Amino acid sequence: MGRAERATGHARSRFVRVAKLGVVAALAVPALTGCSVEEVIRFGWPVGVTPEAESMRNLWTWSAIAALIVGVITWAAMFWAIILHRKRKDDDGSLPRQTQYNLPVELVFTAIPTVIVAVLFGFTVNVQNYVDKADPTNGRPADVQVAITGFQWNWKFDYPGQIAADGRPIETLGTSSTIPLLVLPTNRSIQFTQTSNDVIHSFYVPEFLFKRDVFPMPERNEQDNTYVIDNIEREGAFVGRCAELCGSYHSQMNFEVRAISPELYERYIALRKQDNPQTRLPYTAGEALAALDCGRWCAPEAVTTYPFTTDRGQLAAQANG
Repeated sequence: MGRAERATGHARSRFVRVAKLGVVAALAVPALTGCSVEEVIRFGWPVGVTPEAESMRNLWTWSAIAALIVGVITWAAMFWAIILHRKRKDDDGSLPRQTQYNLPVELVFTAIPTVIVAVLFGFTVNVQNYVDKADPTNGRPADVQVAITGFQWNWKFDYPGQIAADGRPIETLGTSSTIPLLVLPTNRSIQFTQTSNDVIHSFYVPEFLFKRDVFPMPERNEQDNTYVIDNIEREGAFVGRCAELCGSYHSQMNFEVRAISPELYERYIALRKQDNPQTRLPYTAGEALAALDCGRWCAPEAVTTYPFTTDRGQLAAQANG
């Protein structure tokens, strides 16, 4: 065996050892950090509470895995070339075998990226259509309908078709001293319809894992402002925010989604249709939740955020008018 062959054999052995060490290190990372396999393959993507959020998480996970596979192949080819074709003292200066203008190789290098992009595009469109759908996947009308109105710098939530004791639709209005509570049932499809009274806002609940811009005059702005989530999978309190820079108090424009069981939700809506015997006015969201007395998810005030001292009261009154 010549010197060049021995050097090549040693290089291959080193490459194999390095590759094995890399695999062992990759497998050891989850154990050393205390992360589960599921947490690792989320690649930082947070846990959602809706089927739509899960579909987006799956798209992110498998896109990242596909990217890593392509990356590993690329890195392996790069390091293989660096290790096996580096210049040595006894080299005669001749180049290794060249593959430019090799038609089969060129076709493979063109076809594989095209297939990868096409597959990613197909899955992305499929998930996007599912997340942006305007009707539930079962073809029936949504179990719950909610109208969202954004204004500088707060929110108003209405339940169309649900009438309070004063003859007006049931609504929850946020003010500078009150975080609006959007009470929703778990395990029920929910249709949202959004509009703005002034500038562009954005309805964002981090646990839903997506945001939707809230346009003024959505019809004139050619925006489809209706969308559906199939269900909220667990009870809880989830902070909501405006994710579009909309003015001076943009960062204080918070709300809270309160997800409760369908049975509690029906009782909540029944209370919102009645007058509170203590105030002789229709129950507010906080008063109805307090009357349910169902534990931490029936707290009468927001538990994930708090109101800020601002001069928003006048604008809130205008939005309510």
